[in-house]
Amino acid sequence: MTTIDDVAKAAGVSTSTVSYVLSGKRTISAPTRARVERAIEKLGYRPHAGARALASARTNVIALMAPLRVGVNVPVIMQFVAGVVTRARDFEHDVLLLTQDDVGGLDRVTSGSMVDALVMMDIEADDPRVPVVAAARQPTVLIGLPQDPEGLSCVDLDFEAAGRVAVRHLVRTGHTDVALIGSPPEVLRRHTSYAERLMRGLRDQARGAGVTVTVEACDATPAGAVQAVDTLLATAPDTTGIIVHNEAALPHVLARLAERGVTVGTDMSVVAVCPTDVALAQRIPMTSIDLPAEDIGKVAVDMVMARLGGDQPSETRLLAPVLTERESSAPGPAAS
Repeated sequence: MTTIDDVAKAAGVSTSTVSYVLSGKRTISAPTRARVERAIEKLGYRPHAGARALASARTNVIALMAPLRVGVNVPVIMQFVAGVVTRARDFEHDVLLLTQDDVGGLDRVTSGSMVDALVMMDIEADDPRVPVVAAARQPTVLIGLPQDPEGLSCVDLDFEAAGRVAVRHLVRTGHTDVALIGSPPEVLRRHTSYAERLMRGLRDQARGAGVTVTVEACDATPAGAVQAVDTLLATAPDTTGIIVHNEAALPHVLARLAERGVTVGTDMSVVAVCPTDVALAQRIPMTSIDLPAEDIGKVAVDMVMARLGGDQPSETRLLAPVLTERESSAPGPAAS
């Protein structure tokens, strides 16, 4: 691996001169600077993050904490990651991906000089990581909304509004008995913010509209989908509209409904809360509320870079839900 000493020898200068060229902290003559830059290019030298930190107090690295917990949908998580990574490159920043959720590891990252800023995902209502990053010197943006952000900026889909929009759509199309096939039980036990907010909006809208709503947690497996559908049809047989907020279970929910003789788009109206590509990949194009995961990741980077520049106060941005009607919608019994 090429070192700063190799560059200095190739350019015929001291290592401190190379360091000054890299950091810009001291004026170097144009011929000497050009000689150093030619040596850097020829040798392919890249200063590591620690060296850059010593030279400029910046690492040009953003930490992204995306814990791969039980119950999370990894393909959807990776859409958020893609948004963060691609937008970070626009700012000439790299991304350090942290897939564990231990507070100790987070403390090690924030207490050193490894990263300039953090983006943190899969936020719980009462998240033990929030006080750690709130006390850190690096700015942090949360993808999610805890009960108390402690002065941190947050961005996410407005899941509470998404729940209201989904119920409103079903009521408008004549459904009076609706259901949610939702997140896995372990996600609900962690009080993950997005799941709780969607259920809160759904229940509030159903209550206000005077319609019956049934909620079934659903493991993100074929067996979990079978159990959720069978339980729903047994305990709430009058249900004619289902909201599915579980990307991994969605195709298996549709398959089980078909096995039970229920035709989606005719007998049953189904609304999915998921990224558009997931909605379009099903056996029938799904009426859906889009989860713009990649866009949210990009917004998170914009926000954290603004905080890093010192010109952005803390804020919360909740993206308005957008429902697109497709073939999985069906008129309900009360449709005029």
